[in-house]
Amino acid sequence: MADIGSTLPRRQVGRYLRELRQGAGLTIAELARRIERGATTVQRLETGTAERIRLWDIDAICRVCGADDTTSNALKGLAQQGNTKSWWHQYGDLIPLDFDVYMGLEAGARKLTSFQELVHGMLQIPDYARTLTRIVHPSEPDSEIARRVELRWRRQIMLTKKNDPLPIDVILDESVLHRVIGNRRIMEAQLRHLADIGTRPNIDIRVLPFGAGVPLGDLTGPFTILDFVNPVSAGPVEPPVVYAEGFIGDMYFEEPDVVQQFREAHANLRRVALTAQDSRQLLREKAREFAR
Repeated sequence: MADIGSTLPRRQVGRYLRELRQGAGLTIAELARRIERGATTVQRLETGTAERIRLWDIDAICRVCGADDTTSNALKGLAQQGNTKSWWHQYGDLIPLDFDVYMGLEAGARKLTSFQELVHGMLQIPDYARTLTRIVHPSEPDSEIARRVELRWRRQIMLTKKNDPLPIDVILDESVLHRVIGNRRIMEAQLRHLADIGTRPNIDIRVLPFGAGVPLGDLTGPFTILDFVNPVSAGPVEPPVVYAEGFIGDMYFEEPDVVQQFREAHANLRRVALTAQDSRQLLREKAREFAR
């Protein structure tokens, strides 16, 4: 049995279990009956309010709902994370390498606020994403690379859907416009895509120019602040989370003071970044350079 507090891993377990049940077409009561547990227990697992999580329950739910081994092992790994407000997800630790924790977290967000040194995953065109994915996973078959790229591309539906599209506020370091990912053709298409999609009212893309120097006096590295809505109307409010991607693992911060520090960092970077309009102009100018 894993004893975990009100942390991100527990909420993530609940989010995935809820999606598994809904995908299997089961009600909470039906699932509870099949795993021989009370409906209240299943509901608490799904809302992330269970004080204790039995790994047997996760295994049973995954089995009944037809989850694959990767998902089942990942959810059990999440359940075994410690009670800490700064959660370190090291690649290849308890959670399988090919399970994307962040993507599941992103799916539940109502707003993204980010600073990036590569194009944000939600804004990448397939060729840009494919190039990076192949570099990270050099031994994977083409079919697996294609699957990963397709999943990333589908995420953009959250930005472009007609009703209630996801707001995203992204600051791109100017190095993003110069660092060639793939080839010049890919870069031209990617930068044009950023300029075009940045005209949508829910998408704010700004470039932090080299001329701004180091506005914070130090380098933060890329980060994304995720804000959420309640998983259910009567459920607890999900606190915001800062996601900081690293080479050998990811950090997730929930402490209010730390989250506020990142908000202030983003606000300070935004003050010296180009306006959205000037950023689009620079993106198009650089795209034309790559087209030559």
